[in-house]
Amino acid sequence: MKHSEFHNAGRIGWLRAAVLGANDGIVSVSSLIIGVAASHADPQSIVVSGVAGLMAGAMSMAAGEYVSVSSQVDTEQADLKREARELAENRHHELNELTTIYVNRGLQPELARQVAEQLMAHDALAAHARDELGLTDIATARPLQASIVSALTFSLGALLPLSMAMIFPHLPLAPVSRWLMAAGGSDALPMISAVGAISLLALMSLGALSARAGGASVWLAVGRVSFWGMLSMIVTAGVGLLFGAATA
Repeated sequence: MKHSEFHNAGRIGWLRAAVLGANDGIVSVSSLIIGVAASHADPQSIVVSGVAGLMAGAMSMAAGEYVSVSSQVDTEQADLKREARELAENRHHELNELTTIYVNRGLQPELARQVAEQLMAHDALAAHARDELGLTDIATARPLQASIVSALTFSLGALLPLSMAMIFPHLPLAPVSRWLMAAGGSDALPMISAVGAISLLALMSLGALSARAGGASVWLAVGRVSFWGMLSMIVTAGVGLLFGAATA
């Protein structure tokens, strides 16, 4: 009989990598652009910084995810090899171990023994991997999948603030910049505001989509990504202002 129910947990592997990549792309590149803009850099330098941040971040995400998830796979494989060796050397002890696990979960000792015997007769290593080590098909680490998804979603997320930085100099906002400078403000404020606004909207949308895909609270996810995104942009804007003032 096939299992026809669908569970959100089946999406954990790619969803985690996708949300991490897109969120990091939006936050890191928007923060970089805002920080450089706050230092009173020219528009070309701002765009070049954003492109460099996109490329470096995508490669970093791809490499980092692959290495970290591969380490997880190595650990899982080491545990499976150890379990297979223990099954070959002392199967009776492993049977008792599995029986104890089922008793602790609420089964009567006699029934727990029967369940353990039948599962080990069917596939002993799979039974111990699932019930002793906690390894399942849903939680199986996939390094290549995580690497590709993270790099692609980082790039897509980073394109939003980068696109705004690229088109901003061509928008009819020169009067606003002149008014700010006349009032003693910063001519970078319009770009900072535009990049910050589009990035915040993107983060809110990402939080809502990821919550819907994972069956979690939409408002909690939106509030979480918005808070940390805004904090990152504010901090880097402050660093840019201090750097610009120091080099002026």
